[in-house]
Amino acid sequence: MASLAPLLDLLPEERIAALLNARGNVTVAEPARPFLLAALMRSSDRPLLVVTARSEEAEGLARDIRAFLGQAGAEVFPGWEVLPGEPLSPSVETMGRRLHVLARLERGERFVIVTSAQGATQLVAPPRRVELMVLAPGGQAPLDDVTERLVAGGYERNYMVERRGEFAVRGGILDVFPPSEERPVRAELWGDEVTSLRQFALASQRSLGEVDRVAVAPCRELLGDDRTRGRAAELMATDDDPALAQLAEGILVPGAERLLPLITDGLVPLASLLPAGSPAVILEPKRVRDRADEIMDQVAEWSGISGTLERHYGSLDETLAPAAHLMLISSFAEPDSAVLPADTWTGAAGHPEQVVDRLKRLVEDGYRAVVAASMEATAQRLSTNLGAAGLGAPLAVTAPDAESEPGASVVVAELGRGFVLPWARLALVAESDLTGRRSGAARARIKARRRQATGQLDLAEGDLVVHEMHGIGRYAGMVERELLGVHREYLIVEYAREDRLYVPSDQVDLVSKYIGGDAPRMSRLGSSEWSKAKSRVRRKTRQIANELVQLYSKRLHAQGYTYPPDTPWQRELEDAFPYEETPDQLRAVDEVKDDMERPLPMDRLVCGDVGYGKTEIAVRAAFKAVQAGKQVAVLVPTTILAQQHHATFVERVRNFPIRVEMLSRFLSQGEAKKVTTDLANGKVDIVIGTHKLLQPEVKFGDLGLIIVDEEQRFGVEQKEKLKRLRASVDVLTLTATPIPRTLEMAMSGIRDMSIIDTPPEDRHPIITYVGERDELTMASAIRRELLRDGQVFYVHHRVETIDHAARKLQDLVPDARIGVAHGQMNEHLLEQAMLDFGDAKTNVLVCTTIIESGLDIPTVNTLVVGRADLLGLSQMYQLRGRVGRAHERAYAYLFYPPERALREGAHERLKTIAEHTGLGSGWRIALRDLEIRGAGNLLGAEQHGHIAEVGFDLYVKLMASAVEEAKGQPWHEDGEIRIDLPLNAFIPKKYVADENLRLEAYRRIASARTNEDIAEVKAELADRYGAPLPGPVEALLEVAELRALMMSAGISEAATVAGNLRIRPVELEESRQVRLQRLLPQAEWRPATQTLLVPEKSIPKEGVVGWTTSLLKQLVSAA
Repeated sequence: MASLAPLLDLLPEERIAALLNARGNVTVAEPARPFLLAALMRSSDRPLLVVTARSEEAEGLARDIRAFLGQAGAEVFPGWEVLPGEPLSPSVETMGRRLHVLARLERGERFVIVTSAQGATQLVAPPRRVELMVLAPGGQAPLDDVTERLVAGGYERNYMVERRGEFAVRGGILDVFPPSEERPVRAELWGDEVTSLRQFALASQRSLGEVDRVAVAPCRELLGDDRTRGRAAELMATDDDPALAQLAEGILVPGAERLLPLITDGLVPLASLLPAGSPAVILEPKRVRDRADEIMDQVAEWSGISGTLERHYGSLDETLAPAAHLMLISSFAEPDSAVLPADTWTGAAGHPEQVVDRLKRLVEDGYRAVVAASMEATAQRLSTNLGAAGLGAPLAVTAPDAESEPGASVVVAELGRGFVLPWARLALVAESDLTGRRSGAARARIKARRRQATGQLDLAEGDLVVHEMHGIGRYAGMVERELLGVHREYLIVEYAREDRLYVPSDQVDLVSKYIGGDAPRMSRLGSSEWSKAKSRVRRKTRQIANELVQLYSKRLHAQGYTYPPDTPWQRELEDAFPYEETPDQLRAVDEVKDDMERPLPMDRLVCGDVGYGKTEIAVRAAFKAVQAGKQVAVLVPTTILAQQHHATFVERVRNFPIRVEMLSRFLSQGEAKKVTTDLANGKVDIVIGTHKLLQPEVKFGDLGLIIVDEEQRFGVEQKEKLKRLRASVDVLTLTATPIPRTLEMAMSGIRDMSIIDTPPEDRHPIITYVGERDELTMASAIRRELLRDGQVFYVHHRVETIDHAARKLQDLVPDARIGVAHGQMNEHLLEQAMLDFGDAKTNVLVCTTIIESGLDIPTVNTLVVGRADLLGLSQMYQLRGRVGRAHERAYAYLFYPPERALREGAHERLKTIAEHTGLGSGWRIALRDLEIRGAGNLLGAEQHGHIAEVGFDLYVKLMASAVEEAKGQPWHEDGEIRIDLPLNAFIPKKYVADENLRLEAYRRIASARTNEDIAEVKAELADRYGAPLPGPVEALLEVAELRALMMSAGISEAATVAGNLRIRPVELEESRQVRLQRLLPQAEWRPATQTLLVPEKSIPKEGVVGWTTSLLKQLVSAA
């Protein structure tokens, strides 16, 4: 039962009936609507259709209704995010969620369906049995049958599930990501029976927790089944549409869904699929009708342009006509309107003491008070805080019912806003009523797994690779070989002069993809060129490492300010953060605070991608500094970013007596002068600005902390000024340019770094279109975004012609509200343009690349670049990173002029960005590109020549070794370890079929250095590919354990040669020689060559690797 469900009993049936039968509008305060709608559905015993003006309102309302009716109590029915007739299909998530709702209706389930004006006016295919496939532990799921049904339902089969609408089968394991689910699920089967069902994380592919059941709905509204093919073939007789011809062969072209009205003989309103007697509700009728009319105009205009004849939309009156009763809920009271009296907390929201005082008075007056917290930990904290404030509010599983005594309690429920019902003596408080912000913690974050030090290989035949011992070659695939009865898998690397190297799979960690230059020289096997190149780079890394260590040791003697521990206000600020922090974020916050509480000046780098939560770390550090009476300067590269940070900081500290100001060109001279004067007098606590903050006339009363965002974007002069400030003031630097994990580990102890690399779980790939400039494509892209209430960035390349470009765009899309922004504008116009766009007063922003750095507006999910051929690769990545958030599919359109010849470099850049559309292998390569830049920023020198010589991965390894050496550790470099023992150690193709996944598994095993690493890899293989592990895989893990032991002991070979097991080099002191004689009298140790020889007859026939590992442990491990 939902935790707030008992409250529904407080609304009498006769009152519900009176409201439902009211003639005009019913007046209900917005926070009380989820409560009323949940009661209405429960009372009518039928599904309830609710229409809001916009899609984000529908999502929020459904979330709130679930607090009263449980997770299955409300579903959102989204409209398509594409226009019928576009060469694009709706997203799998949208179609899947729609079909999930239709399947539940068909099964006769009762729940609230929330849709937007667009979802309500869009017609749907008449019901043809929408089958839900239910997976549950103990249930039957024959894999062949399940696979067939998933393919028939529009799911795509892959080796690895990375997005909604995909499934994968590996042995007895089925991974599937139904569009209606929050996370993908993994079913483990024994024969046809599901033995385990659990969610898993996309980023790590590791299991999270068990689930009871999952309902899998189809994810395509138009299926290429026999019935559809037959109907398409019939229609071809009178219609020469090429999409029909392909559909008749079972091929679904992008955008084929426009044919649904023809295939199904006409679409019907959603309301017609509800059981007889089901009511419908319109929230804010005027807004909904206006939005519905706007949509109908847009659709009509698009149909005229595109020539689409099929009917996909109907007017609101037509689509809601089948409902048995229509209830209109409004915020405005009319003379005859019925009213559900309810008070809100709006006046006190964000002021917890006012809310608590009012709650105390209400409880004394005989009210039941319920406080809803989004998570258990928050609920416990609130209960404690309320108790401390004199209001006893124990934790409860559910809210009180009609029979309960007056009093207060705290329950766990995800609710947007609370309300007071005087007639029911009920006061309901949401978390946001106390904090002033809606909680974003709809789900707890998953436990962070640090990214591995080795990146994924992602090799394709023909790729350049680096072997650490033999140099740069070309990957030529994998091959299985059997030598003397021993089965192994090898990587083939081709070198200059047609030489070939067969790399055993247990040495895959010595091979990495070459990144760092366009056309490196291929190495020759057996020549000294490669070792000379490595020596040159090694010398250079040693030089840099020594400089870094000297710089750091100087810092250790500087004297800084020691901050006191956290204050109660610090805790209050952190509790008001509306999201669940990631473990990485919390670790970074702790590291920053620890630095501040030490007597040395802080100099910490926080590195994390856009949207990973760096700004919140800066807010908490700034707040801590202000609590100690210090001032904080936040330095950002652009005026727009200054404005955005200013808004964030003001919002976060608004409940505290802290003054936040901005110093940028958006301010008039008089305003800027007042800020600088107050800054010098200590009246301003936090100032946010561009490099203006570093000018000589800007003086601080008592500066304690500087926060620098993207330092590499500042000029040499500003960097020098910062370097001087670092000697005495705490400095926190934020960057979105990623730092390689290996380098981060090596830098520990000489450069303070915090890496935030827990990605948002639900990130969609950005659909990227690269092509010739085409006005119809551009217009449909903008219209599509406006149809789903989103916003568009249109990037123009020249300031001189930007206004002309905006006028042309206005002619192309007349109903767009267009704004213009560029760096040469008058300050106030630019500020106003950005504010208007941020407040959605304009929905298309025509701008220069001014938006590329860090601008974060979640409703912008389409990017159009008019001249992408003029941009650098990193600029394109940065720009594309401005669009795309969790639940919206994002689009990037990169155009080039058809009349101009494309330069070779521009063609390569556009090709790269077109291929690297999302979260797969290409994205990782792009990430490495950025990591090279991150390494350059960190090491403070142009490293490209050295990186090009040995490849990025090896360069970073050498750099790490040099830093360790400079810190006083011996130089360490992994050598080639040869293990050639009579056993079958490989990953069978039956167990891991995909070559790249097999390569990744080999690399993970070969990179394991400790028993804990090996246990972790074993658990991961069992989780992802099934248990028990095949014998050859177990043998491979045994080889990994032996290899780790040999590496730590400096042994490079354990091989059977000429009737002996040869182990070398191995140093045996006298006591160990005695032990060897006792253990293996037949064995011989040769001190001159440091070689141990064990006759083959002394070696067991089975378990040879485990036996060798045990022997070495006794001979070389520390006593």
